[in-house]
Amino acid sequence: MTGNIVTAPSNIRAITEEKSLQFTWPDNLDAQLPFRFLRGRCPCAGCVNEFTGERMVHVEDIPEAIEIADVAFTGNYALKIVWSDRHDTGLYTWEYLRELCESDDATVLTDGL
Repeated sequence: MTGNIVTAPSNIRAITEEKSLQFTWPDNLDAQLPFRFLRGRCPCAGCVNEFTGERMVHVEDIPEAIEIADVAFTGNYALKIVWSDRHDTGLYTWEYLRELCESDDATVLTDGL
């Protein structure tokens, strides 16, 4: 999906009992991403070496009890998530979130068109 313009999800909701975020996209792809997976895939320079692209923080490094403390839109292109471990520097772009929703780690509820 790299290189394509990815529009914002049409709906985002936290499913706290499942510790996941559910994303519904305009093409009807509906997928859930676990909090722990999202935190472990943070794209910030502290979690991914900005020169080599090597991931410094991995999903298995994240406590299973991780929660979202706050979430906000950043412009019209990303989500900024504040995690219960106080990590707050990752910007999850729509393109990146879409890639994660299409990954094997997502729970796909409805396939897109």
